Amino acid sequence: MTRPIEPGDPSVFRRARLLDVLVPTRNRPAELAVTLAGLAAQRPGPAGGADRSRPGADEGQGGFGVVVSDQSDGPEPAWAEPAAAAMVRVLRHRDHPVLLTRRLPRRGLAEHRAYLLDASAARYVLFLDDDVWLEPGTVDRLLTAVQELDCGFVGNAVHGLSYLEDVRPETHRHYQEWGGRPVPERPRPGTPEWDRAQIHSAANLLHVTAARRLSPGQWRAYKISWIGGCVLYHRERLRAVGGFDFWRQLDPGHQGEDVAAQLAVMSRYAGAGVLPSGAYHLEAPTTVTERTVEAWEVVLADHPDPAPAEATDRRTGQLTDQPHS
Repeated sequence: MTRPIEPGDPSVFRRARLLDVLVPTRNRPAELAVTLAGLAAQRPGPAGGADRSRPGADEGQGGFGVVVSDQSDGPEPAWAEPAAAAMVRVLRHRDHPVLLTRRLPRRGLAEHRAYLLDASAARYVLFLDDDVWLEPGTVDRLLTAVQELDCGFVGNAVHGLSYLEDVRPETHRHYQEWGGRPVPERPRPGTPEWDRAQIHSAANLLHVTAARRLSPGQWRAYKISWIGGCVLYHRERLRAVGGFDFWRQLDPGHQGEDVAAQLAVMSRYAGAGVLPSGAYHLEAPTTVTERTVEAWEVVLADHPDPAPAEATDRRTGQLTDQPHS
């Protein structure tokens, strides 16, 4: 019989690091185990691609940290289940500190993300949904991209492999690469910029990627409206636009909290998708069954767009948490 898993010490966990991976979870012990297995297969130790000349570059020593916050309905958290606990032990064995927490009572998706963000002191934070498997090398590629692009966030849209044979060429026209560093944008419903989300449905991005014929190790930055499931932020820039503190304005049954945060970051610091994506959706049933309001609609109505940052400081209307059918 497996021994109980130690949750970890928050005071020990909160030290300077290059990256922390933040995983909110609820009622998904099996999916969480798969998600953690993907993280355990990433390269241990200092992140590849890190620019050692940048301030804080030595924060990469010791590998990325992981925070898992559970809001399951039962008496035991998902991370206490044997398969998930085993993957936590593998991560720790591979020199990745892991903090396991519970956040109850539930106050909505945005509050949960705000709590996770407060748990980290890293330079970058990767918000990873609890039903996404990352192929080896994904974390390194995202870190390389966010540092080279010097923007507010980058992300990997998730692939739904059950749609692999469902080719939708009409969506591919929304793919546009950045020719240089991304610049601030304000995608809004009803604009061509907002329609870019169509390339993230089903397996569309895999088909777009195949057409690019990239060599091993190559990647491209492209224009987005928003990305769900796997998004790496520059933590200070996310905080500069308020993070997820808008949760206090929302009914707990909201959705679209990640859209709201990304729109704010894009308006000031820019953001980009990264191709190829190494994020694969497990296509499990949603655990958010009561969706009362779109968070981004409330936030956009209550707050004007922030002014773009100085250049020297740069560096579908409806959200679901699974690929659109």
